[in-house]
Amino acid sequence: MKGVGERWLEAAYAGSPWLRLLRPLEGFYRATVARRRVAYAAGRREVWRAPVPVIVVGNLTLGGTGKSPLVAWLVRHLSAEGWCPGILSRGYGGKNGSYPLLVDDRTSAEQCGDEPRMLADQTGVPVVVDPDRPRGARCLLEVGCDILVSDDGLQHLALARDLELVVVDGVRGFGNGRCLPAGPLREPLSRLESVDAVVINGEPRFAPPAGAFTMRLAPIAWRRLGDGERLPLVPLPFSAPVHAVAGIGRPARFFETLEGLGVEALPHPFSDHHAYRSEELAFDDDRPLVMTAKDAVKCRGLAPAASWVLEVEANPETGFSDWLDGRLARLVEPAPETNSRAGKVPTHHQE
Repeated sequence: MKGVGERWLEAAYAGSPWLRLLRPLEGFYRATVARRRVAYAAGRREVWRAPVPVIVVGNLTLGGTGKSPLVAWLVRHLSAEGWCPGILSRGYGGKNGSYPLLVDDRTSAEQCGDEPRMLADQTGVPVVVDPDRPRGARCLLEVGCDILVSDDGLQHLALARDLELVVVDGVRGFGNGRCLPAGPLREPLSRLESVDAVVINGEPRFAPPAGAFTMRLAPIAWRRLGDGERLPLVPLPFSAPVHAVAGIGRPARFFETLEGLGVEALPHPFSDHHAYRSEELAFDDDRPLVMTAKDAVKCRGLAPAASWVLEVEANPETGFSDWLDGRLARLVEPAPETNSRAGKVPTHHQE
């Protein structure tokens, strides 16, 4: 049964007429957001700038858009280019009592949150969780990172940034275009005018902003939950039909992906960051259980060991990586004695 929040989110993306009643509150929200931005811009609130480049990946809307897969792609790309990236996260849903929290093999999803745990597993780069983004950034510097990627950090203005990337769901877009609580927007659409790039996840069903890039989430393998064994997409390592659980921003995306793979599934959608109970993963039949990678980090020890995880990765269009490399090249300059990555220093941070 859907909760109030899920029903409201569906209404906001569908543009339900009753949301007009909330527009007076939307005005108050927009004014609060504007005052906060002005306070940071005017120096009334402190902004900390790291001595290395900072890339922020975020969105304007509530609900999942595909930010985390893009973050994983970014740090893999940066590593291949010779950088030593680190990921900074708020760690939504985590219950750690002390920050900053550097995620390691012993850190559970309950401590750090599902997305930081997933990103640490997928990328192998340092991941730090801290609601205080500047403090978390300093922790990443201490472990040797020379470029930082802030996951879901668009509205965390206390940390200065060099590049802002906004990810948009190609199906849902910006909903009814209204701010909270009359719509799904965290900030007005005019905010897009100040970001560096917009990346649309999937084929857009709306008029995309000028210059926007596209990406798609591509399934790459099945992974058995119990022992981590990875197997190719075909042939299927299990017999269909299956039970499919998804506690992500838009569960329908996962179910659509399964359908595209020819997997007949009985869908079980949950809210984003859902904290599973074992009884929610137990079914009275022999159908296999499949789930997303984000769900898997919370279902270890709860779901049957023979459950399967669908691994996906972001595939941005070629033009995006070219654009990114060009922008990063402007942030650094080669030292006279070398053109290698090790000989570059951030020009925008020099005194």
